[in-house]
Amino acid sequence: MNDFINGISESFVKTFITEDRWQQILAGLGTTLEITFFALILGLVLGFLIAIIRSTYDMNLKGKKSKSAGDVIVKILNAVCNIYITVIRGTPVVVQLMIMYFIVFLSSRDGIMAAILSFGINSGAYVAEIVRSGIMSIDKGQFEASRSLGFNYRSTMIHIILPQALKNVLPALGNEFIVLLKETSVAGYVAIQDLTYIGNLIRSRTYEAFFPLITVAVIYLVIVLIISFFLKKLERRLRNSDH
Repeated sequence: MNDFINGISESFVKTFITEDRWQQILAGLGTTLEITFFALILGLVLGFLIAIIRSTYDMNLKGKKSKSAGDVIVKILNAVCNIYITVIRGTPVVVQLMIMYFIVFLSSRDGIMAAILSFGINSGAYVAEIVRSGIMSIDKGQFEASRSLGFNYRSTMIHIILPQALKNVLPALGNEFIVLLKETSVAGYVAIQDLTYIGNLIRSRTYEAFFPLITVAVIYLVIVLIISFFLKKLERRLRNSDH
């Protein structure tokens, strides 16, 4: 029993105390959160823009012939968005990350920026489909009613359609945020010292797998639980605002 306790204590010291490795874990956590935060912002911006373009095409132009300059631009943008979504959703995120780092950022090798762009662009494709489904779930009669009240298309989308769509898709957006957080764990493929990379680095140096890997798993779990808690509170508040 004493040997077991001594072994656990020695493993703990090697993992966290020796060479101040707990600071390395905190630094890795900071890198993970930085990448996740900025990738989330980028993904939301891209996703909402693409969702609006695609839903506009589906509601107003799909199956119709129009030669006006505005309609032609929307059709071209919709085609570009379709290609973007098909390519991004059809290829692994780790491959996208390596292309971004080893090809696009070949000269600078800015790993953090490459990761933010890769994960943000990847997330944007999924956010776009989530938001588009929310927009398309709104009754078309609301567009007609808003037009009769003097709203133009942009005002209708911003003030009437998007707020309702956001309520409908909030759980799915929350899940996408959680998926994005966990996807950043592959950032180590391009030598970014994120949380997972640091945990594996400590394991390789100490030859102790239990504490480094369990610690990484527990940190991810705690972050996900915190995010889930606040998302549930937000959903509850939005539901209460309907009454």
